[in-house]
Amino acid sequence: MARVALISGGTRGIGAAVSLAFLQAGYKVVPTYVADRAAAEAFRNKTGLTPYRWNVGDFEACSEGIKEVEAAVGPVDVLVNNAGIVRDAALHKMDREKWQEVIDADLGGAFNMCRVVIEGMRARKFGRIVNVSSINGQKGQYGQTNYSAAKAGLLGFTRALALESAHMGITVNAICPGYIDTDMLEIVSDDVLTKDILSKIPVGRLGTAADIARGVLFLGSDDASFITGSTLSINGGQWMG
Repeated sequence: MARVALISGGTRGIGAAVSLAFLQAGYKVVPTYVADRAAAEAFRNKTGLTPYRWNVGDFEACSEGIKEVEAAVGPVDVLVNNAGIVRDAALHKMDREKWQEVIDADLGGAFNMCRVVIEGMRARKFGRIVNVSSINGQKGQYGQTNYSAAKAGLLGFTRALALESAHMGITVNAICPGYIDTDMLEIVSDDVLTKDILSKIPVGRLGTAADIARGVLFLGSDDASFITGSTLSINGGQWMG
């Protein structure tokens, strides 16, 4: 029977590529979204997949949403925590709301989603959890104390949950994308893109969403059963720490 893969934020950008990768590999794919209904509908029309809508930063919404998914599709075997937001500002200009929104979505969302599925995975003695962190959680980034903190916290969360879960047949790993050619980079000027970003990527190009999706698909597969608590950096050599 095909495994069920739930991808949060799975209808746009990296998440959409991950959803497609799992679909093409024969999984039952459940993408979620929260804000961009038009993109979710376009993704449904393109793929035939049914997107589910809830805010990963809301524990009760996660609990109810996953109950709905499991009733309709089946227990979640693979969880990809991809959903996240940015609220950029230098710390001396950042208000508490911008801090908390990012922490709740990008770090709290992983707790909420994992907490709801982890008991079922333990009972079935199988699970794959892949947390999408960021190069900026590894090295930091100006104007992103909230985002960098959340994504760095996600790496610690990954390692701790991996230790708790390994003996139950559950692997927990993280992916750290570098700069990826998605709509999140549309606000970056060509000058900044060339001088400040591309010039620092040794392979000389931006990553693609498919580059990330291939890594996530592998870590979510049966072939990755001996990999847990690991961080896979996919950044073109920009950060090797």
